[in-house]
Amino acid sequence: MSFYAHSENRLGVKHDLVTHLERVAELASQFAGKFGAADFGYWAGLWHDLGKFHPDFQAYIASPESHRGPDHSSAGAIHAVDGFDLLAFLVAGHHSGLPSKTDLKLRLEKKKTSQKVTEALELAGSALARVSPDRPLPDSLPFFLKRASATQSDGEHLFRQTEFFLRMVFSALVDADFLDTETHFDSNRSRNRTGVPSLSEMWDRFEADQTKLTGQNADSLNLIRHEIYQSSVTAATADQGIFALTVPTGGGKTRSAMAFGLRHALRHGLERVIVAIPYTSIIEQTAKVYREIFGEEWVLEHHSAVGFGAESCDPVSRQDVWARLASENWDAPIVVTTTVQLFESLFANRTQPCRKLHNIAGSVLILDEVQTLPVHLLDPILDVLQELTDHYRVTVVLCTATQPAFTDGQYLKGLRNVREIIPNPSRHFSALKRVRYEYPLAGERWSWDRAAEEMRAISQALAVVNTKKDAFALLDALNDPIALHLSTQMCGAHRLATLAEVRRRLDTAEPCRLVATQVVEAGVDIDFPLVLRVIGPLDRIVQAAGRCNREGKLKEGRVVIFDPVEGSSPPGIYRTGLDTAISLLANQCDLHEPETYRKYFQLLFQAADLDSKEVQSSRKFLDYPTVANKFRMIDDDSAPAVVSWPESRDEINRLLGLIRSGGEAPRWAFRRLQPYIVSIRSRLIPSYQQKGLLQEVAPGLWEWLGGYDKVRGLVESGRDPETLVL
Repeated sequence: MSFYAHSENRLGVKHDLVTHLERVAELASQFAGKFGAADFGYWAGLWHDLGKFHPDFQAYIASPESHRGPDHSSAGAIHAVDGFDLLAFLVAGHHSGLPSKTDLKLRLEKKKTSQKVTEALELAGSALARVSPDRPLPDSLPFFLKRASATQSDGEHLFRQTEFFLRMVFSALVDADFLDTETHFDSNRSRNRTGVPSLSEMWDRFEADQTKLTGQNADSLNLIRHEIYQSSVTAATADQGIFALTVPTGGGKTRSAMAFGLRHALRHGLERVIVAIPYTSIIEQTAKVYREIFGEEWVLEHHSAVGFGAESCDPVSRQDVWARLASENWDAPIVVTTTVQLFESLFANRTQPCRKLHNIAGSVLILDEVQTLPVHLLDPILDVLQELTDHYRVTVVLCTATQPAFTDGQYLKGLRNVREIIPNPSRHFSALKRVRYEYPLAGERWSWDRAAEEMRAISQALAVVNTKKDAFALLDALNDPIALHLSTQMCGAHRLATLAEVRRRLDTAEPCRLVATQVVEAGVDIDFPLVLRVIGPLDRIVQAAGRCNREGKLKEGRVVIFDPVEGSSPPGIYRTGLDTAISLLANQCDLHEPETYRKYFQLLFQAADLDSKEVQSSRKFLDYPTVANKFRMIDDDSAPAVVSWPESRDEINRLLGLIRSGGEAPRWAFRRLQPYIVSIRSRLIPSYQQKGLLQEVAPGLWEWLGGYDKVRGLVESGRDPETLVL
């Protein structure tokens, strides 16, 4: 008797079920074998579709359009309980996502007496060469789980290790299932995944490009960059583990990090280099640098703001198709992504975000601007980073100019054995000093008029404030008709256009006064002779200083830190960081000394709740849906509203019309609207609807019908802007 896993493909051929199970088992075994779990991957793959042997499912395959397919995962999950009960999580969730321990238990209790389950398993036993392992699966556990189960005094840690291990094997199963199903339905799609350059080829391209720069000029800046680069290449020969790359602004961190990553990966036989960055503005800049080095084709840029041509009706290249496919499982030599995408996937339970996780094993993971990791989730983040390093052949690189104190200590269950890539990094900070910090006497507070006066005294000046309310107050005090503004009150296209105008004015020595929130601080390549920074967290102050004398054209730029009389601050950890900074600045700390930031973060971590969502406790109970729900790096208190950006009004109206027209709108239409979206607080939506300011376009997507100012962005007359948008 023939059994089928899937319906006919374009050639009229059905997908043989036995063949599908065996291929998925082999692929999942290969993927999970990278972290010592080949047997678990194999049996999860073989068991995942055992329910499809039942006649009801075979009838569904014969006419799949007639009704929804019957349950086909419970049979394999029940069979898994006898082989290794934890694999039941993976089999039961291979479509719907990893369940909680409680929900899985209830489901299996309900299904275990089902006649359909019994019949499916009997048919599977007769069709498959073998349906169970020859030896107990627990004997195949990786050494660290065996050792932990025998000797671990910290039971909670063992449960978290198990929770993460199962998620990684789940990733191997899900990707294997997707890939084999894809091969059946679209063999051309599968072929587009091949032909990717090796890391050795990528290194050859990198080295050839680097010879054009490194050591070519004898000025002090280039000599320091060359020394940092050489130190990174030398350090790459070290054993795997956790490294810190502490480099001041202008020190060539982007190239040096990649040099370490590629050489280290080749030294240890690793498969890829993954670069995780907190902000899309930095991602776009970093990906551009890497594409200039390696060519346009094989650097995978994966985040919410990037689209792939294959999703539209436009003609696409093979590289476009490859990029879209590689984004599904990160099967690429170099991946550039966001820290949100990375870490929310590492704590996810759904199939799509989990699919890529097994490809993190055996990689170099570069975390750029690592000081921006959310403090309220630091315990679970550092726990998983250590786990990846200890048991999944991952080397972690912590990159920043303001290195946090992430090592084990009295107030932090942190990272062990962190090694510096650059010997004695303090000397480079002194040599690359580009600004002078000025901090008014303790207790002295400025009015907005006083800050505006300081800005008007020079033709080019940047002021960075803590909130949008403060940005508007300073703009009002400045009373400059050509002043510019940057904040999330503006859509992405507006911010890009403003930045382009800022750069144009700076390049042509025209007057340029810019008032901005923190959106301008990290990675935005603008260069002012004067930066005013409202007192805030210490790392944010230094990020703002990176926009001052950035190119080193002046002997010394000025960074003035001031405390406004009517200033405001975001609550929570931001306010804690601000108070900690005030304390350190009052004691005349040296902002050019890396040790200052270690001390700052030590104080900050003492005062903060490092697992405020209690993610770790949910992990120990194997409650996968709750873990995924709790682990949100950005609190989801917003809704996207499309604004009428004048430069693209016709395009916006066309896309909105397409979405409104009914039916399922193509994903590319939503992606193309991304540059014209402002995030609005969800709790205010009902009142905006009543006032006629908002109109729903599609579930979860709104159109802003109110005002939009050419400088300030989205506005509503008479309302405090801080309550309006995020």
